[in-house]
Amino acid sequence: MTTTDATAVERQIAMVLDLNKCLGCQTCTVACKKLWNRDSGTGYAYWNNVETQPGQGYPRRWQETGGRTADGAVKRGEIPALDTDYGRAWTFNHEEVRTGVGGGAGKPWLRPDGQPQWGPNWDEDRGAGEHPESNHYFYLPRLCNHCTHPACLDACPRRAIYKRREDGIVLVDQDRCYGYRFCVEACPYKKVFFDPQRNVSTKCIFCLPRIEEGVAPACARQCPGRLRFVGYLDDPAGPIWKLVEKWKVALPLHPELGLGPNVFYVPPVGPVAFDGAGRLVEDAPRIPNELLERLFGPRVHEALRTVREERARRRRGEPSELMDLLIAYDWNQSFRLPVRAREVL
Repeated sequence: MTTTDATAVERQIAMVLDLNKCLGCQTCTVACKKLWNRDSGTGYAYWNNVETQPGQGYPRRWQETGGRTADGAVKRGEIPALDTDYGRAWTFNHEEVRTGVGGGAGKPWLRPDGQPQWGPNWDEDRGAGEHPESNHYFYLPRLCNHCTHPACLDACPRRAIYKRREDGIVLVDQDRCYGYRFCVEACPYKKVFFDPQRNVSTKCIFCLPRIEEGVAPACARQCPGRLRFVGYLDDPAGPIWKLVEKWKVALPLHPELGLGPNVFYVPPVGPVAFDGAGRLVEDAPRIPNELLERLFGPRVHEALRTVREERARRRRGEPSELMDLLIAYDWNQSFRLPVRAREVL
């Protein structure tokens, strides 16, 4: 089976996330974790996470490892360490807080046991820049990108990873997986995890059982900010095609890696900076363009310009299809997922 055969699909499902609306509330993370990652070997595995940028992310330094070479070959990366890069799931003194015993004078505070050194959201809200002139950060939700050309698929010698032909969702056949973890090495987004209890790789399945019933993934349905859109790339009536192809404001994360991610982001416009006297400087963005270009590529400048122009149109009282779509007045229109007809045996 060639790479082309392995990744050929009839349609490709995709997601767009508007970073201008992310609250950093982690509701999406909790929804995913409670639904899919509760087994003993997946305590550290966050198929969905929300990290602060600029920051080290989760797992730590994920942007520095994995991917492909300049000629498209799979590049051997690193396997993040459980203690120093992922951080084990913390335990807390719940019993002490519940009973009030052992806390010394006064009511004991809830705190993690031991002295953890790293974990998801360790550097949350830290950001960069100087307060108040140029301090900045934004939230970046991440999940498996269900890439058009997945590095994890190419790296697996067992052919345990495959793309579903009907919707392009990337899955792990855990009956075939022998736990070699070449997929973890190869994924530049570090969104393949290893279950040390069952010795198999695990990853986001795009809430496959829900998709088959026409229901959006849990992370999208539970998002209070209405920032996630779900649908098919080839559906001109759906939100994905409009944001990615028509308006071109939704961009993949690290497009230079050549994997063809199918999770896209509307980059954050952000506030403007202050000068030394505390006055707003309208032509000085608080979030550096260099940071956004490193994440989303050179097309980010065009996308930001389009969003700013359409915002200005709306402020003038003029109609804007893009703003209507991004505001998501009708939440149900954010998801366009027809139920797939099943063959009757």
